[in-house]
Amino acid sequence: MKKIKQENCVITRREFLEKSTAAVTGFSLIGSSVVGAPAIVRNLDKPNSKFSGVQVGTISYSFRSLPSDAEQILKYCIDCNISAIELMGNTGEAFAGAPHTSTEPRIAPPSGSRTEPTAEEVAEREQKAKEVATWRSSVSMDKFVRLRKMYNDAGVSIYAWKPSALGEKNSDAEIEYALRSAKALGASHVTVELPSNPAQSKRLGAFGLKHKMGIGYHGHLQQTFTAWDEALAQSKFNGLNCDIGHYVAAGFDPIPLIHAKYERIYSMHIKDRKSKANGGDNMPWGEGDTPIVQVLQLMKRNRLKFPATIELEYPVPADSDAVQEVTACVEYCRRALEAI
Repeated sequence: MKKIKQENCVITRREFLEKSTAAVTGFSLIGSSVVGAPAIVRNLDKPNSKFSGVQVGTISYSFRSLPSDAEQILKYCIDCNISAIELMGNTGEAFAGAPHTSTEPRIAPPSGSRTEPTAEEVAEREQKAKEVATWRSSVSMDKFVRLRKMYNDAGVSIYAWKPSALGEKNSDAEIEYALRSAKALGASHVTVELPSNPAQSKRLGAFGLKHKMGIGYHGHLQQTFTAWDEALAQSKFNGLNCDIGHYVAAGFDPIPLIHAKYERIYSMHIKDRKSKANGGDNMPWGEGDTPIVQVLQLMKRNRLKFPATIELEYPVPADSDAVQEVTACVEYCRRALEAI
């Protein structure tokens, strides 16, 4: 294991802003003010979000407030100058013809409106899940290969795949499908929520070994320094899809985590959240407590190869949209990596 360089890899947000005064507006108030900024660099009219050796990407979930079929997600990536993506299952599976799969915008229900499902609703959900499982057990990989080619031809790689087929209730056949489709898409790993039951991470790790496909476990507020340790010990194909925003909101500093576990990180979500002590809110980038700049600089200086995945979770302003906000986040990353 190489030793990560620690010198000069951590700077404060204030120091960063002082060294890049031209970027102050973009850092302090993410929004339409930086959309279409001339500093965006493209390569032969294709998107290019690899800056100073660090691959910046996004997860298609960032565009959940917009229609999200495969062609639309690809257009959003191009418009945002995104050249790599973690693809959610609804987008890829709808392209491949899955039943009961929606790519319509996700509208959050009003606060306090959630109710327990009725017996009829539970039965309907179970029936739909069975039909999707049947489809997964027999679907050809050809359409996933076509999807990969469509994205690659436009300059966008799919590095991670997150279908809802990797849970405890999913059959072995569905897990096999998830890993085969990931390979067809060109992904290096699938992502799934970190299970509370270690038997499930052992199960997934065994399938990862069989298919030579990484299993990246995503964390929310349950993330701690040791949260992944049991899964990592179970299989060399088990790894991290850590989220530095959630990690900060849980009360921790992500820098030591990256130092210790970078060799097992498949991809990393980036967002700006307040610390646990400050309430943990999702914030426009530059207004929270997450050390995004320091983490990106750490990746640059140590040539860490896992992607940094933009996950848009702060509220989109009324005069903006998800494409404009993700574009601004891309520029934030570029400035962090190139302006110093």
